[in-house]
Amino acid sequence: MPELQDIFRQYGESYRQKNKLPPHVLKAMRAIENCRTSALGGHIDVCNDCGHTKISYNSCRNRHCPKCQTLAKERWVDNQKGNLLNVGYFHIVLTIPDILNPIAFQNQKAVYGILFKAAAETLTELANDKKHLGATVGFTSILHTWGQNLSHHPHIHCVVPGGGLTSLGKWIKSRKKFFIPVKVLSRKFRGEFLFYLKQAYINEKLSFYGTQSNLVNKNKFHSFLSTLYSKEWVVYCKPPFKTAASVVEYLGRYTHRVAISNSRILSIDHGVICFKWRDYKDNSKSKVMQLTAEEFIRRFLIHVLPPKFMKIRHYGLLGSRNKKEKLTLCKKLTSTALCNSDKASTLDLIIRLVGRDVTKCPVCGGNHLLKTGLPNRSPPVALAS
Repeated sequence: MPELQDIFRQYGESYRQKNKLPPHVLKAMRAIENCRTSALGGHIDVCNDCGHTKISYNSCRNRHCPKCQTLAKERWVDNQKGNLLNVGYFHIVLTIPDILNPIAFQNQKAVYGILFKAAAETLTELANDKKHLGATVGFTSILHTWGQNLSHHPHIHCVVPGGGLTSLGKWIKSRKKFFIPVKVLSRKFRGEFLFYLKQAYINEKLSFYGTQSNLVNKNKFHSFLSTLYSKEWVVYCKPPFKTAASVVEYLGRYTHRVAISNSRILSIDHGVICFKWRDYKDNSKSKVMQLTAEEFIRRFLIHVLPPKFMKIRHYGLLGSRNKKEKLTLCKKLTSTALCNSDKASTLDLIIRLVGRDVTKCPVCGGNHLLKTGLPNRSPPVALAS
């Protein structure tokens, strides 16, 4: 089956020659191109019992590589199991209007940071309001920047428990349909986001290029803000998960997802890429899109995040401050079992993923595998961005 790596290896160099790319984007491209090839070195496993030999090349470990996220996802999910409570969880999606997308792309670190901050303050402040819940909640926020067709579509997914801890140390359960009305969420989020966007503009932390260059003018920018205030911003609240296992399954699907998985790529033919996508504006119908290799690469690279930018963040009860004490109390109040804090080893996670013990020979089942390192066959590329 064709993969993202194949597209980059065939058309990446041509794209780089035609387009000036920032270092972190070049770094991601090179990592994906070299992933699990001799360029990154590897090792040879030889079975002393039957002589079976297998060569394994090293992974790039770049967070944008579709090949490298499975193990990272399993490790992260395993670490989060101890944070779950015996309550229903809601899935909230907060999205900025399309007309903000060009500004977000030109100011990724600043605008994505504002998106996180606005989402967190919206949920935290409304949850603490006695009109809604009157308690502190603990939630996880995940940034996605893409739509199914690889378009630029920044939005935040939040996994929020159906309840919170009061200042008196009691647990309050939320309403079945979520403790904050969606319209209230939407307008609060809009206000928070635009307040921080305006502050960033005043503090000269935003840049404008091309069709957005007119926003350098203060009057034009304020007129633009007025347009945004007049719009209804899209916020979804999906029904609660029934069990903690459902929350873990959800987190596994969303936390380490990249802009497009290899399974969605159908073909690479004479410079044209075909891939599957789901059109949510047309009753979620499954469709096939064709893009030139250059346009496909351009769209994918939109979603390479700035260096060291954290795309998964925890807030409230899940924040680092006094997290252990607060979670222990919440577990007692919600009748949640205190699970063992031991984490699965890397080997355990790999065995769970592949369904067999990788320390044994796949042919004869022998335990005597000898491992020999292989050097890189080209200068090493930087790995995780």
